[in-house]
Amino acid sequence: MYAAAQTSFQQADHVERTQISGPYLVAPYNAGREIYAEGDLIDKCYQVSTGAVSVYRLLPDGRRQVVSFHLPGEMFGFEAGSNHSFFAEAITETKLAVFGRRHMQERSRELLALALTGMARAQQHLLVIGRQCAVERVAAFLIDLCERQGGGRRLRLPMSRQDIADYLGLTTETVSRVVTKLKGRSVIALRDARTIDIVKPDALRALCN
Repeated sequence: MYAAAQTSFQQADHVERTQISGPYLVAPYNAGREIYAEGDLIDKCYQVSTGAVSVYRLLPDGRRQVVSFHLPGEMFGFEAGSNHSFFAEAITETKLAVFGRRHMQERSRELLALALTGMARAQQHLLVIGRQCAVERVAAFLIDLCERQGGGRRLRLPMSRQDIADYLGLTTETVSRVVTKLKGRSVIALRDARTIDIVKPDALRALCN
């Protein structure tokens, strides 16, 4: 159904936490459900209301490269050209605000700012996976995710270890090994498989430098 876009998100000072004004379609997605596929026409953009989304590409050898994760308040679906070059999939039970082409044209200035923010994050991600060792990649990922979830010391991982590995260009075993190493150094503490406490944030940041 359509609703007035009045939802507020945490960290409203961040450009991606700003809800785009105007009517939008509310669409629920089950975990694992495809939102769009490579080759689909780009005629919508999306903002995560609840849940989380991964955007990825399938490589010629069958492997998957996750290029971005999107959390509540963040927007995605922007690409150059008229057709998608990536797939998008709900990681968990997710609700999206869906904006059509007309709304995209009417709010082009606001959407451009969001697109540029996403581009900057993608460029930073390339630096992370291109120049850093496994410990540095995982540390940078945890710091980034923590900041996007409000900056507290408790971090909830909506994605699996495999998702993280596909995002950082590592194996699942390497991600698990690094997490265990950080736990052993008392930099982080594990409450469960998807919940991490940042015990020493300064030490974790130092690993990213």
